[in-house]
Amino acid sequence: MGLLERMSTVVRSKMNRIMDKVEDPRETLDYSYEKQLELLQNVKRGLAEVTTSKKRLELQKAKLTQSMDKLDGQARESVASGREDLARLALERKAALQIQSQSLDGQIADLEKEQQKLIAVEGRLSTKIETFRAKKETIKAQYSAAEAQVKVTESVTGISEEMADVGLAVQRAEEKTESMKARSSALDELLEQGALEDFSSGDVLEKELNKAKASGQVEAELAKLKEEMKR
Repeated sequence: MGLLERMSTVVRSKMNRIMDKVEDPRETLDYSYEKQLELLQNVKRGLAEVTTSKKRLELQKAKLTQSMDKLDGQARESVASGREDLARLALERKAALQIQSQSLDGQIADLEKEQQKLIAVEGRLSTKIETFRAKKETIKAQYSAAEAQVKVTESVTGISEEMADVGLAVQRAEEKTESMKARSSALDELLEQGALEDFSSGDVLEKELNKAKASGQVEAELAKLKEEMKR
């Protein structure tokens, strides 16, 4: 496969995906149904035209039959009157009309066949369209239900994602809280061990004075104990 052919395949694939997003199958089904109805109307229109043409020819044939009957009567009267020349003329005209009548019979027969064919086509097409209409409505209902389900699922998915974000935020807050508590405990422990000075209980000078006072008391008590031990 050449480069141009591969590019063409990729473009067609992307266009198909775009069309899938844009195209609504319900609209496509409705459009197909409308086109079938138009076709049915064309068949009915053709059937009406054929029927009208056949009827017109039948009327012409009826007029020819009347004319032939009249000419036949005139020929009989002419023979009865001894006017064979007039009888011959009437019969010649009758023969010409018979040729036209036979031609009309052929045309009427052809139109009759065409009429029956169109009637059959109309019946089959009407049945097909009705079947398509019922199937179309079923598919549209199924598509609408599926579309609604997708929207619900997407909505639930969005809620789940939001709840996941909330849960993550809570988890981070708990972790920070535990970290802060651990840090506070560590600082308290360091303060108790004397590794850190607690500046919150007084200034430095006061602390040093307290230490000196406490040291003096310790020395005094130690000296007192020594004196008692000597006795």
